[in-house]
Amino acid sequence: MMYWNDGGMNGWGLGLMTVSMLLFWALVVFGGIALVRYLGRTAPHGPAAPAPPAAPPQRPTPERVLAERLARGEIDPDEYRARLDTLRGGDPPAVG
Repeated sequence: MMYWNDGGMNGWGLGLMTVSMLLFWALVVFGGIALVRYLGRTAPHGPAAPAPPAAPPQRPTPERVLAERLARGEIDPDEYRARLDTLRGGDPPAVG
């Protein structure tokens, strides 16, 4: 019996081998890139994730400002109570 190509590969075998070799090397390269990116992201010396934006500072209420002035000693307790009543809509105290 006579064997053509002395038992060598035909066109389909050569094509399949070429495609499988290209897929193998593509997988190796993709795996290497994915590994480097993963290790770079989880490394402690890598860049930190950006902090979430801070909430805008809220303005203190007038009552809070008044209480802080009392705590700093800028006003006395009688003046504090009189101003607090005025802020809350009470009658202003009679002066003098």
